[in-house]
Amino acid sequence: MSSLTVKTADGGSAGEVELNETYFGIEPNVPVMHQVVTAQLAARRSGTQSTKTRAEVRGGGIKPWKQKGTGRARQGSIRSPQWRGGGVALGPKPRSYAQRTPKKMINLALRSALSDRAAEGRVVVVDNFTFERPNTKAALATLEALGINDKALIVLGDDDVIAAKSFSNLQSVQLIHAAELNAYDVLCNDWLVFTKATLPTGDPADNSATSTSEDDQ
Repeated sequence: MSSLTVKTADGGSAGEVELNETYFGIEPNVPVMHQVVTAQLAARRSGTQSTKTRAEVRGGGIKPWKQKGTGRARQGSIRSPQWRGGGVALGPKPRSYAQRTPKKMINLALRSALSDRAAEGRVVVVDNFTFERPNTKAALATLEALGINDKALIVLGDDDVIAAKSFSNLQSVQLIHAAELNAYDVLCNDWLVFTKATLPTGDPADNSATSTSEDDQ
């Protein structure tokens, strides 16, 4: 298992932590990441687009002219698809775009994304955030002390309420709860910032992305 220096909020050293090779040391599976991200984005689509069929368009209940003798093509309703203002043939209707993705694929995609960021040296573990009160200026100073100057995904736990309020106004920062960690958000950011409590250490076969740290067990 590879080790990583644990940082303090002011950029100092607070010891080392072992990274779980199952999460941070595998060969990234690019096709699986692509499929999982595609499914995740598809599930976000509202699917509310709708067009009216000829049965739903108002009017057109009478035959526009008699069947024969006019020299024109026979018509049954002015709400047929070939008429202006008529119904739409084979148009979109409300639907769900969600795709069924096996849990093992979702888990593999997440571990692949985490391993990719770890291989690039863009994973930071912080001992804890020591904000006494919500303070955006202090949050920005913390990122500078950690050497983070690009988009960052900060993984927080239930007790990091003040930290969440401190980082929430920074446009370059995305906050996410440890239980909601996913491949798409990892790949959308250049840096990953964990606390010791939110660092994935458990069995990947578990339903949750992360488990409690070894200190809490």
